[in-house]
Amino acid sequence: MRKQTAIFASAGLWLACVASTASQQAAPAVPEQIVATIDTSQTGVPVSQYEYGMFIEHIGGTMYGSLWAEMLDDRKFYFPIVSKDPESPSRPQGNPMRMQIRKWRPVGPDDVVIMDKDNPFVGDQSPRIDLDSTTPHGIRQAGLALVNGKKYTGRIYLRGTPGAKVKVALVWGSGANDRQTISFAALTSSYKKYPLAFTAGADTTDAALEITGTGSGNFHIGTLSLMPADNIEGFRADTIPLIRQIKSGFWRYGGNYTSNLIWYHTIGDRDKRPPDWDNAWNAMQTNDLGMDEFMTLCRQIGVEPYISVNAGLGDSHSAAQQVEYMNGSVNTVMGAQRAKNGHPEPYNVKFWNIGNEPWGSWQIGRTDLKYFMIKHNEFAKAMRAVDPSITLIASGLMLEDWFLTGENRAKHAGNLGPLYGSDVDWTGGFLKECWGNFDGIAQHWYGQPGRHLDVDHERNLPLDAPTDDAYVKVDQSLLEFARYPANLVHGQAEEWQGYQHRFPAMAEKKIFLSIDEYAYFGGGFGRPTTLKQSLAYGLIFNEMLRHTDILTMAAHTTGVSTIDFNRTSATMNTLGLTFKMYSDHFVGAIPVAVSGNSPQPAPKYPPGGDEPKTSSGSPTYPLDIFAALSADRKFLIVSVVNATDSAQNLGLNVSGIRLAGPSTLWQLTGSTLDATDRVGQPPQVEIKETSIGSTPGTISVAPISVNIYRFPVAPAAQ
Repeated sequence: MRKQTAIFASAGLWLACVASTASQQAAPAVPEQIVATIDTSQTGVPVSQYEYGMFIEHIGGTMYGSLWAEMLDDRKFYFPIVSKDPESPSRPQGNPMRMQIRKWRPVGPDDVVIMDKDNPFVGDQSPRIDLDSTTPHGIRQAGLALVNGKKYTGRIYLRGTPGAKVKVALVWGSGANDRQTISFAALTSSYKKYPLAFTAGADTTDAALEITGTGSGNFHIGTLSLMPADNIEGFRADTIPLIRQIKSGFWRYGGNYTSNLIWYHTIGDRDKRPPDWDNAWNAMQTNDLGMDEFMTLCRQIGVEPYISVNAGLGDSHSAAQQVEYMNGSVNTVMGAQRAKNGHPEPYNVKFWNIGNEPWGSWQIGRTDLKYFMIKHNEFAKAMRAVDPSITLIASGLMLEDWFLTGENRAKHAGNLGPLYGSDVDWTGGFLKECWGNFDGIAQHWYGQPGRHLDVDHERNLPLDAPTDDAYVKVDQSLLEFARYPANLVHGQAEEWQGYQHRFPAMAEKKIFLSIDEYAYFGGGFGRPTTLKQSLAYGLIFNEMLRHTDILTMAAHTTGVSTIDFNRTSATMNTLGLTFKMYSDHFVGAIPVAVSGNSPQPAPKYPPGGDEPKTSSGSPTYPLDIFAALSADRKFLIVSVVNATDSAQNLGLNVSGIRLAGPSTLWQLTGSTLDATDRVGQPPQVEIKETSIGSTPGTISVAPISVNIYRFPVAPAAQ
């Protein structure tokens, strides 16, 4: 494994030659006793601290509501305040995370609320409320979640005529006493900030905040905010400690949102940052969780930041200024601006990504490959001129059948060789045209069970058929379900080896692969994670760790995918437990060779698309094993995933070291594949720690389980 790359490449080349024949063979018979042999004298590249990273994007509840503690939607009044939304709004609010924002509604007739565009407090407009001497007029937002006895604090900016009397009330019921009210009078013609403080009198998910006034004249509302008083620098006090338990290494700030982001709008006084329309996700962005807040988040959860710059509508000057804002000294223009915003010390952000999926037709500002190569080089030059120490990651796309369309699909599905270096080969484009202007190349993948990409170009598909038309439904066994995403990882490792063969300098310069977006939607997009998914992620992690020589960074979509949460509480979910298990034990670990007597079956379908040339996994079918020495070499750590519904006996032979007890097992399992951990419910999936004696010998591996064994290494004989 010290020559990991060369060994992998030669084995892959031979196996590719027999893949078409092997794919027709039946799965191998499982021996009566599965035996794994671990050779600790053959070591690989230590596991990077960045293998368990997270990707985050301003979309739905992935940042606001889950991480950021703000309770009010549209607090800067981007949308008109009317009693009923128009049937066909010019800019419909929606996103794939199924989170619709709560709207402000008038208290009183619609015409008493005017969206005043004359000298607004922030953005394009501020609500002006025309008053009546006896009947309260104002605005109201319902649907807030409160916990009985919990304190909530915030602020409101008001201005008004001398005759205005304003009340702000937190309402948790229909009774006259089911509210707490704060009164303000003697408003002036200039906006003034007033504090808000409430204590909830009941548990509810449909509380409301009302701002109303009586008297003569009018009053304006600039903006307002309400958070639980126990927030941690603006972040939720319940979700942040859970996420901190996972040693993620880094969080990536990016996504489609980046391609039309005006990052200048995300810094400075939060109350004065203008809201923007995000054309990528068809949503309004308040810009509250911006550059400085992201750095606060990273500090709170103990990870390094990774930032994608806008290479869609953005330019190299803006990207360079963003680097200077984050990393420049106070003697630079943007560093001085950062200090003025309350952050004098440079953040020293190491990882930077130029663009996000620029190859995608859905990307705002998309250009052809040859033009983006020019853009990438300009960005890299400008960004490194500001800080030469940064690590730049190019937004690549390795050749994959599922992105082929039209003539390319008809001619090249399953035969991608002729397309290397063509205008559809983005990763090859960077390697040819941008050499020296990147340190790593990004790759994204998303998997879904129960389907297979049919790359047979003889099917009667129109040449311009959308990619999804090439998917066919397939029946999957439990093991096939769990193995599917690991095969995607393995296939991308095979592709990377192909690029290294064509560009040998990649290995010499240690150009690394960063899978900085990935997810396996085993339960369906946005649904609760289950034990069944944990089995799949155990196989994903094992496969990633087999390729530490090339794969040094990975970011799961999204950062909050590891927790189950509602608006008032949270718990770690089954996926989070899986991430925690692996990050607790394998960060910095040194991979060692694993062989066995039960090889994985050959690929079920012809290679191409979502089918690698060779199957992922260790030669211990149906178990999957990864082994490593701890960073201090005091322990042998072995992960074993049993994605079957029966116990499996495993014999362990270890060479190169002598083991000594006691040993420990951490096991993640549950009573059923659908077992899940949800807020407010007893956990159905847990990590149980048990002692297993002094030497491995033969182990009975529980069904539907992810297991990590730690065996102490005896001191070397003197």
